Amino acid sequence: MSNQQWSSKLGFVLAAAGSAIGLGAIWKFPYMAGANGGSIFLLFFILFTILIAGPILLAEFVVGRRGKSDAITAFKKLAPSTGWPIIGIIGTIIAIIILSFYSVVGGWILSYLARSVTGGLSGLSQESYGALFDSIISNPVEVLAAQLIFMLMTIFVVQGGIQNGIEKASVIMMPALLIIFVILAIRSMTLEGASEGIAYLFIPDWSYFTGETMLLALGQSFFALSVGVSVMITYASYLSDEDNLGRSTISVATLNIVISILAGLVIFPAVFALGFEPGEGPGLVFVVLPAVFDQLAFGGIFMFVFLVLLLFATLTSAFSILEIVVASFSRGRDRKRTQYTWIAGAVIFAVGIPSALSFGVLTDVTIMGYLIFDFADYFTSSFGLPLGALLICLFIGYKLKKKDVFAELGNGAGGYSSWMSVWYWVIKVLAPLAIIVIFLQSFEIL
Repeated sequence: MSNQQWSSKLGFVLAAAGSAIGLGAIWKFPYMAGANGGSIFLLFFILFTILIAGPILLAEFVVGRRGKSDAITAFKKLAPSTGWPIIGIIGTIIAIIILSFYSVVGGWILSYLARSVTGGLSGLSQESYGALFDSIISNPVEVLAAQLIFMLMTIFVVQGGIQNGIEKASVIMMPALLIIFVILAIRSMTLEGASEGIAYLFIPDWSYFTGETMLLALGQSFFALSVGVSVMITYASYLSDEDNLGRSTISVATLNIVISILAGLVIFPAVFALGFEPGEGPGLVFVVLPAVFDQLAFGGIFMFVFLVLLLFATLTSAFSILEIVVASFSRGRDRKRTQYTWIAGAVIFAVGIPSALSFGVLTDVTIMGYLIFDFADYFTSSFGLPLGALLICLFIGYKLKKKDVFAELGNGAGGYSSWMSVWYWVIKVLAPLAIIVIFLQSFEIL
């Protein structure tokens, strides 16, 4: 068992929220909402976060604190001499792949951040911003250097452990993220013509009330909370028995919803006010927003602040993903934590090199028709995470004894409560069915 532990409940909640609130909430949510009706997508996203993704998050908390170890060892403790530790192994492998391409995006942010300081993001036409993005991601030297710097930043924090590294960084970064987002949202909403963007986000257009929109929102809520990759199992292993898992789950899920809504309030009012299209796709942040901010008073300052915010969010997610791998490698050997962190970071950087180069020198190399970067993203989001979350639901619902599950939920909560039975039914029946639907839809079987 590791000697690592959170120093406070707040530290854990902010670190867990930081893991969940990464590019999924800030980068992916706006362009997914923009392409799928705005308010209707937001409505279903909130609903599914509360009904499905949140309960699975609590399931990972239960496994983590009861196992008091990294994900692989936790399943060995809770289900000895069985095949269930495969869940932790799958989670570790998926974590390595996710951070390998996630660090590439982190490098893109660093490239943009450097240009925002030197004035390289000011005074360009909308078309020029697209060309700038293409030139950055196709430059092998720049993308590899930026990816390396991002990984070094991640390693330096994670090697410090829970209290000295991840918790201290999260306690600073998460409140700063919220404050910066509120400032940007206020600025965006006070633009002339911003009301159309606000209406797009909050007034339903029922023509988008379709099965496809529901499925996409369900998938977004599921992936936005980082469930299925054993992040939260590892994080919860550092909790004390006095912490209330249910309240922590509500706090993390609520912060995730709030940040997603703020992201919409930052982007959509400005996009509509300045005549852009909300459905720009994945390039919304890197192509459209620099052009949007360039047309605002003090736009260069606001762009710099936004990129710092995006870097914060990306780093906090990277911390949690690397922590899974380090915890699996070190298995409680805290004295060797620094060594294992550097080894894990080096492996992940090496794995990510093909993704970094997939828009340049490796642009002709494809897997199943996808560029290497896109395939890594597709494989983890459409296969790895749903499989991991499904297995966790099955483990809680059908392998771990019900009395042990309820005992863990009762720790720090004053014992049994009626909501626990409802949650247990969601994990046994509703959540597995929802995951299977997402999984089948990803492969266009439904």
